[in-house]
Amino acid sequence: MPPIILDHQLREYIPHKAIEFPITYFHDELATLSDWAGPLHWHPDFEIATAECGVLDYQIGQQHIVLEAGDSIFVNGNMLHSIKQLSGAVPDPMPNIVFSGTLIAPETSTIYQKHILPIAQCDSLPFIVFRHGDRAHSEINCLIKDVYRLMNEKKACYELAVQRNINCIFEFISCNFDQLPKIEATRIQINSQIRLQKMLTYIYENYDGPVTLESIAKAAEISRSEAGRCFHTYIGCSPIDALIQYRLQMAHQLLSEGAQTLQQISYACGFNSVNYFSRQFKKRYGYTPGQRGDAGK
Repeated sequence: MPPIILDHQLREYIPHKAIEFPITYFHDELATLSDWAGPLHWHPDFEIATAECGVLDYQIGQQHIVLEAGDSIFVNGNMLHSIKQLSGAVPDPMPNIVFSGTLIAPETSTIYQKHILPIAQCDSLPFIVFRHGDRAHSEINCLIKDVYRLMNEKKACYELAVQRNINCIFEFISCNFDQLPKIEATRIQINSQIRLQKMLTYIYENYDGPVTLESIAKAAEISRSEAGRCFHTYIGCSPIDALIQYRLQMAHQLLSEGAQTLQQISYACGFNSVNYFSRQFKKRYGYTPGQRGDAGK
């Protein structure tokens, strides 16, 4: 599967044909990501993912949700989130779907206004976890797994079956809406997330050029100290460390393609020194970029 692609608004680019059938199925996405972990990103669509074999850490906003094998998670639209595998000798297949609410009904319809929009606009419902050991969730987990199968096989009339299953999942969420655990976000938390999105957008757009702590903070119109607090709260590192990590992720991807020299990759990812790039790469991954390049050949 292709890596996560972000547009200029930090929205993940989802290549589904929105008008024809607004849902996309992903599989083995973790295998394409360095350290089997993806960057924080967001998109307006809903997302459902499942841990198949290993243990996964789904970060949604400031929350970290651990998914064990068989657990699934529903992520609401427009939520800042990322994924990292915590255990397992090989990357977890982690089947997942990303879809628009218009898969169920048009935005102008009564169904959308009554049953989809209240979920999409509920800031206190960033996610729902469906545990494999919870009998109340067994039917939902079966429906989710069946959607993966249908999207993978794409047999005759699979679209109708997929839509039917998604309808049933949203019927469960809508019927149990008041009983679902809520997480009330404060105005400070909302503002911090908006600021972080602006700063991450700046990093993702400008990582290949000169970037400073001051320029990162300026992207959100805040002080350097406030920028540092935002990054430590959500990512656990400084803005510059986050910049270096993203540059290394991009370098890791280019190395796997094997089309450029180390010097070309170094400069393409914002490193002005090949030696510095090599040291940082080895510090992060435990081997040199030359060894990674050789392994990819």
